[in-house]
Amino acid sequence: MIEMFDRSNWSISKYFNKVLDAILKLHSDYIKQPSERIHSRILNNSMFYPYFKDCIGAIDGTHIKANIPLEEQPRFWNRKGYLSQSVMAACTFDIQFTYVLAGWEGSTADSRVLNDALTHRNRLFVPEGK
Repeated sequence: MIEMFDRSNWSISKYFNKVLDAILKLHSDYIKQPSERIHSRILNNSMFYPYFKDCIGAIDGTHIKANIPLEEQPRFWNRKGYLSQSVMAACTFDIQFTYVLAGWEGSTADSRVLNDALTHRNRLFVPEGK
């Protein structure tokens, strides 16, 4: 990154964190808790209802390429052969994000990321019965 932006790691980190702080201040505008009502796409489709009547959204993970200091790289190599961090997100059927967890090493199993999301201080909230 130093070569790409002609800036020191300190400068890049400083401004990255400023942008991240600004995004976190906007989280309530972009991250909404899911509604507990049955979504019309499920309710009006006999292929989905009643089987998915308690479903309020979907969870999936992805890998985002990352630049990692040399001494930390072994943990971040994923099974596809590149350095990444694992990002898990939950969204409603209306494509609204309800939760995002980023930062796990690329080699981390999905079950461990999900377990962290369910037990984290700012945990993924799943309403009772859903």
